Amino acid sequence: MPQTVRGRFAPSPSGRMHLGNIYCALAAWLSCRAQGGTMLLRIEDLDPDRSKPEYARLIADDLLWLGLDWDEGGPGDRSFLQSTRGALYENALDTLRAQGLLYPCFCTRAELHAAQAPHAGDGRAVYDGRCRRLTPAERERLAEQRAPALRLAVPDGEICFDDLFCGRVCRDPARDPGDIIVRRRDGVFAYQLAVVVDDALMGVSEVIRGRDLLDSTPVQLRLYQLLGYRPPRFGHIPLLVAPDGRRLSKRERDLDMGALRAHFGAPEPLLGRLACAAGLLPRPEPVSARDLIALYRPDAFSRGDIVIDPADWAVS
Repeated sequence: MPQTVRGRFAPSPSGRMHLGNIYCALAAWLSCRAQGGTMLLRIEDLDPDRSKPEYARLIADDLLWLGLDWDEGGPGDRSFLQSTRGALYENALDTLRAQGLLYPCFCTRAELHAAQAPHAGDGRAVYDGRCRRLTPAERERLAEQRAPALRLAVPDGEICFDDLFCGRVCRDPARDPGDIIVRRRDGVFAYQLAVVVDDALMGVSEVIRGRDLLDSTPVQLRLYQLLGYRPPRFGHIPLLVAPDGRRLSKRERDLDMGALRAHFGAPEPLLGRLACAAGLLPRPEPVSARDLIALYRPDAFSRGDIVIDPADWAVS
């Protein structure tokens, strides 16, 4: 008997959701529901400085207003809050430490900025591994000056996977992004580690998310291997971008749910506009989330980034 699909939406409660977040939540929800699966809502509140409980409650309220329900998790379930799962992440670090793959990193932000080389073509930075090469005496001296972060010495070797939207992807995560931080110098566990541990232990079998995270997937798959976990299927959807090419973000309050709910008044017109932009509908007509389930197909999604002009949405 085939495994029941377990999908998830895992927002960070650092602000009100915007149109890009809704688009990602809708795609993940539709894929899961179209396969008769179980939908999880995990709150990724790792960063204590940016995460706020009131934003988590707003996220849940906005999702329910849109008709994007879930079967497990949510802000009321503490086991689905990353801030409560530190012991699980520490266990994962112990597993990596036993393999001799962790080392302290003393680099400051300024030093990292100066030392990292941009990835060819897109300006992304690759860590040069300088702290991996420190002698024990050098590490001891630096530890007297500042607390270190903890890095994973990423093993060499190509990782390949079949993405539901992007096709075959092959990368060597040891080359890009290189050794990754798994715990910050302030003790906060890093996203790359936490998301792998959480998806594995929650039994997530399918991850639908934005294409901005495509480059994180090979190193996450390496972590799945090192920790002995079974990885999910991945699908990375095109991004929603403004006319100037920048990605819609919470920081700039682009089309956030407060403005969208006030303007549209009901979820159906908003979902119809979004489904049309994504390629699921030929025209922007009102539609419920449930009605879109029968129309969901990964090959219907636009191949390239989707330009969203706030002026066209009549939201200011």
